[in-house]
Amino acid sequence: MDRDTSRQLFALCFDAREPENLARFWSRFLGWETVDDPQDGIVLLPSDDTGFRLRFLPSQEQKAGQNRMHFDLTSTSLEDQQRTVDRALALGAQHIDIGQLPEEEHVVLADPEGNEFCVIEPGNNFLADCGFIGALACDGSQEVGYFWSKALGWPLVWDQDQETAIRSPHGGPKVTWGGPPLAPRTGRDRLRFDLAPTADGDLQTEVDRLLSLGAKRLDTGQDEPGHVAMTDPDGNEFSVLTPR
Repeated sequence: MDRDTSRQLFALCFDAREPENLARFWSRFLGWETVDDPQDGIVLLPSDDTGFRLRFLPSQEQKAGQNRMHFDLTSTSLEDQQRTVDRALALGAQHIDIGQLPEEEHVVLADPEGNEFCVIEPGNNFLADCGFIGALACDGSQEVGYFWSKALGWPLVWDQDQETAIRSPHGGPKVTWGGPPLAPRTGRDRLRFDLAPTADGDLQTEVDRLLSLGAKRLDTGQDEPGHVAMTDPDGNEFSVLTPR
């Protein structure tokens, strides 16, 4: 089996107090179709080259601190940036202050459950060849960028000053890690990766491969059938699902 096609980034998973409402916000904002899957719950299917789904799971755990990953959305002009901001606000987003400087030109917003995202100003060279979801920006070390490059089979497209970025060979958003200093951990990760072997793959084989790359199994005491909780070398939680 080709190691580069035996697994996939299946979804970015959101914990949500009201998963239906949060899914509705992102579906309307991104223009993605919502499906209610008996196996995977509430899922949004991408209508562009993003390549992974958004998945929403119920959780009553309160958000504590800033998320360790967020979307960077692109703009083609200042007017386009403002239209994106206005559309998000009309759907229930809000402006938030995470310490951004007045001279910075990106706009920081939060969705209805407080998950941060940024609308990037036009002319950003790093995201110039990306679609509307330009990047999934993560807090993380250089080591964890190397880990995810190997875990997903995605090449590094940036590796400088301990900052790393990877991107699927098929395009879509970049996944970036900003290097040190890392923010302190403040409870369970509300946004997490869901990995899954492709239909001809095997769950245990995939778990063993990820362990060999430096991941660890996470004993939550509440593993779902066909679902293995793990952490990457920075301690970020992710799940490996049954083959899809």
